[in-house]
Amino acid sequence: MSAADPATEAPAATPSSPAVKLSVKDLSVRYGNEPALSNVSLEIREHEIFGIIGPANAGKTSFLKSLNRMDMFNSSMHVEGEILFNGRDVRELKNVYALRSRIGVVFPLPVGLPMTIYDNVALAPTLAGTRNRAELDVIVERCLTRAALWDEVKDRLDSLGSLLSGGQQQRLTIARALSQEPELLMLDEFSIAVDPVTTMRIEEVLKELRQEMTIILVTNLVQQARRLAHRTALFLDGRCVEIGITEDLFTGEVKDLRTREYVEGRFG
Repeated sequence: MSAADPATEAPAATPSSPAVKLSVKDLSVRYGNEPALSNVSLEIREHEIFGIIGPANAGKTSFLKSLNRMDMFNSSMHVEGEILFNGRDVRELKNVYALRSRIGVVFPLPVGLPMTIYDNVALAPTLAGTRNRAELDVIVERCLTRAALWDEVKDRLDSLGSLLSGGQQQRLTIARALSQEPELLMLDEFSIAVDPVTTMRIEEVLKELRQEMTIILVTNLVQQARRLAHRTALFLDGRCVEIGITEDLFTGEVKDLRTREYVEGRFG
């Protein structure tokens, strides 16, 4: 997907209406005959952190997988509905790999590729055609810095990424995603394998990255959504039951009583 590809060009925003980065309409996902999502519709705006909360098996991860067409790797996963990214239906785009460079995803358990820290970050730019070592050096340092990892690994870039601590591997995974310069970054419960101190560091990183990209944050920590997300959606039993300004879900009126019960920890 080149810079001229319409799929990378977001609709123009107006002062009263921020640009819509992602629009999902009547999205349904099933695995074989088992439904995972049913008729989910929502919009995510340019440069916002959009939170998604909900208990296990609510369909949160299936939602993320459908956005960059990961159903291609799972023959039992069937996706129906419309997913518009920058106004283009992702299911009609021919270059799926280019789409995934624009929509990056970081899953709960970090997976360091069996290569050095440097090569973990340099891989995507190299595959995209960057061969100059000086250019790759700049990319690696920039991405590791943006992921709050550079100062900890700059003197051992030739070490295996798999030897890093869990929190460091999580940040390496984020750096690897950033190396593709995504417009949309999706994080799926990154805090599961990360200690509280590292979690707070990554949260600060996300606040800064919001200036450059749109972020979808799936989290099992409702207070994390409260700290980071401008708007948050609650998923229950494969449905999106409520979307609203995050703080309003905690302190204001809600449309569905289950929303208040969930954010107050009465179930989940």
